[in-house]
Formats: sequence, C-alpha cells, structure tokens
Amino acid sequence: MKLSYSTQSFSEVPADLAVAFIFKDASLLRSARTELTRMFGSSVIIPMNAGDFMGAEKESALAYPVRKSAAKRLLMVGLGERRKCSLESYRRAAANAAKQAKQLKSEKVSMLVPVGAQKPAEVLQALCEGAALALYSFDKYKKQPADEKESKVESITFCLPRAKRLTEAAKLVADAQIVTAATCIARDLANAPGNEIYPESLAQAVQDLGQRHGFSVTVLEEPEIKNLGMGGVLGVSQGSTRSPRFLILEHGKKNSGKTIVLVGKGVTFDSGGISIKPSAGMAEMKMDMSGAAAVIGTFVAIAELKFPVHVIGLIPAVENMPSGNSLRPGDVLRHHNGLTSEVDNTDAEGRLILADALSYAEKFKPLAIIDLATLTGACIVALGHHAAGMMGNDSALMEKLESAGERVFERVWQLPLFEEYEQQIKSDIADVKNVGGRWAGAITGALFLKRFVGKQKWVHLDIAGTAISEETGFYVPKGGTGFGVRLLTEFLKSAR
Repeated sequence: MKLSYSTQSFSEVPADLAVAFIFKDASLLRSARTELTRMFGSSVIIPMNAGDFMGAEKESALAYPVRKSAAKRLLMVGLGERRKCSLESYRRAAANAAKQAKQLKSEKVSMLVPVGAQKPAEVLQALCEGAALALYSFDKYKKQPADEKESKVESITFCLPRAKRLTEAAKLVADAQIVTAATCIARDLANAPGNEIYPESLAQAVQDLGQRHGFSVTVLEEPEIKNLGMGGVLGVSQGSTRSPRFLILEHGKKNSGKTIVLVGKGVTFDSGGISIKPSAGMAEMKMDMSGAAAVIGTFVAIAELKFPVHVIGLIPAVENMPSGNSLRPGDVLRHHNGLTSEVDNTDAEGRLILADALSYAEKFKPLAIIDLATLTGACIVALGHHAAGMMGNDSALMEKLESAGERVFERVWQLPLFEEYEQQIKSDIADVKNVGGRWAGAITGALFLKRFVGKQKWVHLDIAGTAISEETGFYVPKGGTGFGVRLLTEFLKSAR
C-alpha cells in the first residue's frame, strides 16, 4: 500500500473514498462544512442537518458528492474537541477511516489534514502512521477463493486544506511510509510460524533485507559462537536440532564514541525447554523473537531514511526445545565475558542468550546499549499491554527513550533496579542465578542482564506485554505488533 502527498485540491484527487477529519468545535465545524460544501456540494450538509454527524470523537458519516469531483464518496470522521486531540487521536481516527475504506472496497483513498489542525506537520505524519498500520494483515498462508478475493486499499493520498503550505509535506509522507513498512516487516517476522522462521532462516531473511535496504549483516555460526565463548547461546540451543546463529548488523560509518548498539532477543520458538510451558498459549512463542524483529525493522527504517548515525545490531538467534540433550535446571553456563550463571529454570532462557550479546557489545565501545526482549510474564502482570518495562543504569538515556515513546505512542515505564533485589539472583555455586523467585520477576531479569553490561550506558526494555497483542486494537493487529521499531527510529532521529 502506497502513501503519497498531493498539492491538488482535495476534491480533485481521484479516489474511491475521500476522507475528511473534522473537529467538534463550533467554529471549526463551520469552517470544515463550508470548505467541504465548496468542494463536494450540499450533500455533505445532510448528515449534519440531521444531527447524524457533528464531529464527535469516533463519529463518522458517509456522503455522496453532488458537485462534480474526482472522489466517488466522502467519509467524514469526527475528532472531538481540538484541545483534547493528541497525535494519538489522529492516528486512531486515520486507522478508523482506513478500516472503513477497506470495508467499502475502496482501492484508492484520499485523506485531508483537518481544517484548523495545529502543528500540521506532526498531524500529517500521525495520520499516515495510523492509516498504514491499521491496514496490516498477515494472510500469506490463507487461500482466498477467486470469487471471494478481498479488496485492499492500494494507495492513500494526503492533502492539506486551502491556505496551508507545508514545504516538507512530501518528505514527511515518504518517511512515514518507510517507518510503517519497516514496522510491518517486524510484524511479519514475529507472526511467521516456527517452521518458517528459525535461526538459520532468520539469518537468511536478515541478509536479504540488508542487501535490499542497504545495511551490512554478518552471520556467525555455531563453531564461531563456540570460539567466542558464548555459553548462554550454546546452552539454550543445545536441545534443538536447529543450530544457533549470532547476527551482527551495521548501519553507518564508525564514529568513535558515538556508536549505539541495539540488542534483540531472538528466540525463534520457546517451548520452555525442560521447564516446559503449558500447552495453552504456547503457539504464541513463535513471537518470542519480537525483540530481534524490532531491531531488524529499525535497521530497515534507518537505512532507508539514511540516518547519519553508526548503529550496531546484535541478535542471538536460538530455538529453545526439550530433548535428551536439553539444558537442565542446575546446569552452569560460562558466558562471553567469563561470568557463570546457574540455570534454575530453562524457561528463563532469553536472559542467558542476551548475556552473551550484551557482553559482546562492549567491544564496540558504544555510547549506549539498548536491548529489547519479550523477557518476562511478570512485566505483563505489572504493566499490562499498554507500556513496556524500562530499566537501566543511565537516567538521561531512559528519559530520551521515554520522550521518544510518548511522541510515537510506544510508551515505556521505568521500574527500579534497587540493589536489594540482587539478593534474589544470588547463586550458591555460580556468579549469578537466572531466576529470582516469584517476586519482582521483571526487575530480577533486568538485574541479571546488568551483570553483563560493563561500564556502558544501558537500557533494557521488557516488551513482553507490548510486542504481542491478544486482540486487534486501533492500528495494532492481533499477534505481532512490531513494537519498538517506531520507538527506536524516533530515538535515533534525535541521536544524530
């Protein structure tokens, strides 16, 4: 689906459906009514006169132009009061409109930035994001009968009201296209079944994406992983017939002291190993590599956007399976930096592979390390599905990520790393234990990771509740959400 910007009058853009976003405020409602009547004729007044449409939030009405226009239909979508509208309000309104366009089998759609919108550049970008992300579907395994072929929105063209001039409009739309497409790549990777995406095939997919979008990819196989002493990666993968991979992604030129490292958990399927999970819901564990998917999607975005930053991506890719050769509770692993961990639960495997990646990151002498992982169910208990848990050792870095998250509505919330919690992961026989008991599981998981970071600035994002959605939202699908791509891209934009 293609996004574009047109300098034509809204009514002159060829479309199966034209969408106008309208505020409830009396003066703005009158302005919109006057503007739309001028372009489409008096038919737009009918729903307003009948009281069927007054610009209330979530309200919509369909009209058919009586004046000659290039649009077959006009959909009016309410925004509510302007003072209460956030960028998220615009994303949700655009998502609503895009879904209605799909139901109406509209292949070509035009959308008008609302008359009276403040900060039109930001509003334009939010409308692009909401519309594009709402139309995502993972249907590659569904066979549609020829006579039931689903109509899809093929293009959305954005317009500005009269007297509005926005020189960067075309670039904003093009950039939004890149970021939303990258988010959908992350969604596709997460939603793909375990027999399609496993360590070897994930590595191949990333290499293909690197060639297509312009970032470099190095793939380390099992012998090289063994030479690096990555006992966590080797230990978790030993129960599977699929051998592990360690992926190193790179964008931009080396810039001493300014490299940022992104680390993504790449467990392509997590059965729990010997500490096996209940069968109910286990199918979701194909998405336990959502952290890796977010990192990959971010690299696609920043490469296409040509951000002048040096970014390294590290993805330890494994499959966690039960077998006669599986990692056992009580086993001790030696990690890349020489520290040992006692495995108390084989279903706390993500931190074992991230430990190797985080310690390996030190070789790049980065300005900052950010890891993303569907690490703990405890984080979902704490924060639900509306925010990712954020923990780290640098308050300024966390504030920047929080600010970026607010702008794109991929929100993060800080949890404490008090030293008192460290007692819970103290091992009698190793340097650290991989679980800390029932309480504060998200925090003890992060404290485990902290042992492998060194002196670098570091933030851990536990995205267990935000990367996988149990139901369809405004513009978030059921399944893999692609959470983290827009957050990291926004963060890296200001990190230039």
